[in-house]
Amino acid sequence: MAGAVEAQLAELGLTLPAVVPPLASYQPAVQSGVYVYTSGQLPMVDGKLAVTGKVGAEVTPDEAKELAKTCALNALAAVKSVAGDLDRIKRVVKVVGFVASASDFTGQPAVINGASELLGAVLGDKGVHARSAVGVAVLPLDAPVEVEVQVELVDA
Repeated sequence: MAGAVEAQLAELGLTLPAVVPPLASYQPAVQSGVYVYTSGQLPMVDGKLAVTGKVGAEVTPDEAKELAKTCALNALAAVKSVAGDLDRIKRVVKVVGFVASASDFTGQPAVINGASELLGAVLGDKGVHARSAVGVAVLPLDAPVEVEVQVELVDA
């Protein structure tokens, strides 16, 4: 039975995907005490990237913002894989977003807003977080965007 968070996802027309398998030697998420830390989540859908390239060149900022939403959705799946239930999220503490950027692209914060806005729409006040949005030269698999999330869980 889905909890309130997954019901909110459904209301938004979204489904929690399967956890994206690691591309190398790491875990998608780990829990330490009441915190869950996700590994960087790429905008994978059904096991592959729909879009590759640099934001501001091959990928538009609007496309990248949508991809950041996908990254956040994948991060929620990773959180659930270790927390067991997304309703255990007390709050999102920190989001770090990486944007593979053309050399003159400076709109990284607007791109990562896609992830932040999704977390807010799904979790309400619990989704408000600290954040970094960083431009990088390249990401794994030539992904345009990567997002990692840290959440605090309620005790249970």
